[in-house]
Amino acid sequence: MRKTTKKTMRRLLVGLTAGLALAAVGEQTASAQEILLTGPLAGAPAVRKLRLYREGRIEVAPAISFTLLDEYQRTMLFGARINYNFTDWLALGVWGGFGGLKLNTGLTDRVQDVNAERRTQEQARTDAGLGPSVSRRLTATNMGPKFEDQIGTIDWIAAPQITAVPFRGKLALFQNIYLDTDLYFFAGPAFIGVSERKECDPDAGTPCQGSNLDDKTPYERESRVAIAPTFGLGFTFYVNKWNAIGFEWRGIPFARNTGGFDNHGGGPDSKFPDQKVNADDRDFKFNQMLTLSYNFYFPQQYRVSE
Repeated sequence: MRKTTKKTMRRLLVGLTAGLALAAVGEQTASAQEILLTGPLAGAPAVRKLRLYREGRIEVAPAISFTLLDEYQRTMLFGARINYNFTDWLALGVWGGFGGLKLNTGLTDRVQDVNAERRTQEQARTDAGLGPSVSRRLTATNMGPKFEDQIGTIDWIAAPQITAVPFRGKLALFQNIYLDTDLYFFAGPAFIGVSERKECDPDAGTPCQGSNLDDKTPYERESRVAIAPTFGLGFTFYVNKWNAIGFEWRGIPFARNTGGFDNHGGGPDSKFPDQKVNADDRDFKFNQMLTLSYNFYFPQQYRVSE
């Protein structure tokens, strides 16, 4: 009789425990639904009192750009970016720069030194009554008296572009200095002013400079405008209400003849020199550059969200 009572009490205790546990789970679910539907965060925006640095403002950003991974010459472009920000995440504007400073790479200096040494030896052969060497005849079309004068250069760039700003946040320095910052992407067409070695075609009556081995005048260059896509990304670090520091990477892929050489046009598949300098000698280059800017925003006062 006593054993039966104990079993009954034990079963009753287990049943009560299970019932309390189910009641607790059910109460927690009901509580979460209540917060979702009627709590203080219901319908609230993701961020309150957000500083809208861009919305409805004009951005004027003087900038300096540095080309990267150049074979023969590095270019520093001085220019600016002007944007109108329709919203805090979408802008339309234009970026441009002028190649104000061009610096030869170490490869260009080395090529020029070797070229000058070879021409000195050729002059000694001429003084001795000997004809031009085989190397002189083979390089006559490609190597002028001064190599840096035949290098292809980027003179200016103008690029209308659209900018999207999908990410926004804060940057902490030493857990003491906090900067509002954003990450943006941009894309658009680019118009590039390029100087390249002047085209020549002996078959068309325009012989290439250098074909006359006694000609010592530098090779001429001519300008053209190339059209290419441009795209990239950048960071903006806001210093105050209407100033910011910008840093961005840009890619501009297009074909150009950087060395002024006769690279292609002859042989199978036009992969060999043809004693002409023209568009066939341009190689595809993934031109890249880094830009540092200081941005001004007008009007000077930004709007703050609710």
